[in-house]
Amino acid sequence: MAGGRTALLHQYVPYPFHITRPFYPNPPRPDLAALYLQSASGGVYAGDDLSLALEVGQGAAAHVTTQSATIVHACEAAPARLTTSASVAAGGFLAYLPDPLVLFPAADVAATLDITLHNGARAIIADAAAMHDPRGEGRAFARFHGAITVRDASGAVRLSDRGGVDGAALSGPGVLGGWRAWGLLLVLGPANLLPDPAALEAAADAAGCFAGASAAPGGLGLAVRLLGPDGGTLGRCIAALAADAAQALTGCRLLARGK
Repeated sequence: MAGGRTALLHQYVPYPFHITRPFYPNPPRPDLAALYLQSASGGVYAGDDLSLALEVGQGAAAHVTTQSATIVHACEAAPARLTTSASVAAGGFLAYLPDPLVLFPAADVAATLDITLHNGARAIIADAAAMHDPRGEGRAFARFHGAITVRDASGAVRLSDRGGVDGAALSGPGVLGGWRAWGLLLVLGPANLLPDPAALEAAADAAGCFAGASAAPGGLGLAVRLLGPDGGTLGRCIAALAADAAQALTGCRLLARGK
C-alpha cells in the first residue's frame, strides 16, 4: 500500500513478460489495483519454462489478469512448463484471473499454481484451458497437466487439486461431449462472505457454460468446476463469476479495462 491505494512496489520482468502500469478502474474500491500481464513471444513454445511470482502485501488488493488467452504451440521437441506462485498477506485480496490457455495441436504443457494465504487473506483464483485446432481438422493437443495447491501461513497444504489428460482422450465424442474448454474457479475467504453457490451456477448457465459449485476442503471457500464450448466463452464466464464473487468478498465488483 502507498498513499492509500495498492501500488506496484517492485518488479523484475525479463523476456517474454511485460506488465502494464497499475490501473484503478473500480470507483467503490479506489485502492484496488488492476494489473495486466503481457507476453512479447506470441505464446508458449516447446521447452519453455516460465515462472511468475506475485506478492500481495498486508491490506493490499490486486486484480491480476492477462492481455488475452495464451496459446500453447506444438511441443514435439520438449514439453513446456508454467509455474505460478502467489502469496497474499494478512487482510490482502488477490483476484488472479488469467484468460484460458489455448492448446494447439501437439501442445504439451504442465501448469502449476501455488497459493499461500495468510490469516484474513481472501482470493479468487482461476485456472482454465481449451483445445483448439486453427485448421479445423480436429487435431489433438498432446498432453495437459494442471496442479493447484493452496497453503496457509505455516506452509501447510490446505487444498491440492491435480489432474492430467492426453488430448487424444478428448478428441472424440464421450468424455466432454461438445465442451471444448474446462476450468476451476476458487473463491477463498470466510464462510460469511462467500457468494451463493447456486447463484454462481446460474450465472455460468446464463453465460453459456456449465458449472458445479461446492465447498472447498477445510472451510477455505468454494470450488467451481466449469465447462465451456470454447475458450472465449469460458473466459467471459469466469470473469462474470469472479465479479460476483468479488462483490461478496470485498463489497466491490471487479471492473477491468477492455482487452
